[in-house]
Amino acid sequence: MITKNQFLSNYKRKRIKRPSNVPRLENSPQKKGSVQKVFEQSPKKPNSAKRNVIRVKLSTDEIVTAHVPGIKHNLQQHSIVLIRGGRCKDLIGVKYKPIRGVFDLDGVEDRISRKSKYGVAGKNK
Repeated sequence: MITKNQFLSNYKRKRIKRPSNVPRLENSPQKKGSVQKVFEQSPKKPNSAKRNVIRVKLSTDEIVTAHVPGIKHNLQQHSIVLIRGGRCKDLIGVKYKPIRGVFDLDGVEDRISRKSKYGVAGKNK
C-alpha cells in the first residue's frame, strides 16, 4: 500500500521484470520453423525412457530443441512445424513443443482423450 507522503511526492513504483521462460519465441505465442534433426534423448535421473526430440531452426534463425508430445510422429529433416512454449521437466534444456496437427506434423492416431491437444479433434474416420 502506498503511503500519504509517497502519494504526494508522485512516487512511481518500479515493476520487476522477470526473464521469459521461452526467450526464443520473443513474446510471440508460436513460431514457425523447420526441423534440422530428429533424435531420442534420455531423461534426468529418476526417470528412464527414450523421449522423441527435434532440433528446430525457427523463422528468426534461432535453433531450439523441442519435445514431440504423444505416441509416434512423422517428422523428418526439413519438415515444417509450429513451435509453442512448454518445457519438458525431465529433459535438460528442452523448453518448447511442436503443435500437433499443424503443418507437417500429423495428429496422434486412435486418440480418445485430450484430442484437441494432440491434433485430432476435427478428423473423422
